[in-house]
Amino acid sequence: MSVQEPVDLRCTINGVARELRAAPLRRLLDVLRDDLGLTGTKEGCGEGECGACTVLVNGEPVNSCLVPVCQVDACSVTTIEGSGFEGVQAAFLEHGGAQCGICTPGMIVMTRAWLEERSRLGAAVDLESARKALAGNLCRCTGYAKILTSALAAAAVKP
Repeated sequence: MSVQEPVDLRCTINGVARELRAAPLRRLLDVLRDDLGLTGTKEGCGEGECGACTVLVNGEPVNSCLVPVCQVDACSVTTIEGSGFEGVQAAFLEHGGAQCGICTPGMIVMTRAWLEERSRLGAAVDLESARKALAGNLCRCTGYAKILTSALAAAAVKP
């Protein structure tokens, strides 16, 4: 079998059990966008440097441009289209945390992961922890002030 020959995979995407057939080394980003029509996840750099393509795999944030789809077999994948982002999205809208929109889905997914981690740890939500959490997500439009304000505002709303 070649690495290009499609294989059958089973995973849960946004709470729905899915059966996929894809080349095992195909990027998760491409399967989500092209095969499943989940275009909320964006490609920024294609090198894992910008965070625009961040999704959750088993609750952990990953750059979907770096993940071969075979690695999500038997996993749970949550994209920006999944549930649980409503409060974070509302905070980003209310506080101007989005500009062109390329980085926004990744910022929102990462913000949710950060808030869930802080909650699990019983740790405070503060500006410094927000900066550290979002450090891997790049925005080419803003100076990050409104993004950080949005992330902190999201803490007041259940993600």
